[in-house]
Amino acid sequence: MIRRKVKIMNELGLHARPAAEFVRAAQTFRSEIWILKRDGRFSAGSIIEVLMANLNCGDSAMIEAQGPDAEKAVARLVGLVRKFAEEDVP
Repeated sequence: MIRRKVKIMNELGLHARPAAEFVRAAQTFRSEIWILKRDGRFSAGSIIEVLMANLNCGDSAMIEAQGPDAEKAVARLVGLVRKFAEEDVP
């Protein structure tokens, strides 16, 4: 099992467009991938669950993966969250 902490830095949080990109990326891996917050555990492969995680600017969460490509999955998703922080807010 691989876990890495991320901090949401995009001004709008992980809103619909980046959440959809995050889920699409998560679905390319064979590992089970989760977002962990104090208030729950959310499947990274489900847009509904990612939006339910309610990741706002300044929030911290863990990305956890277990499976054959867990390291790659976590690295890719952490990288995406960092990329979202650098994007211009519409």
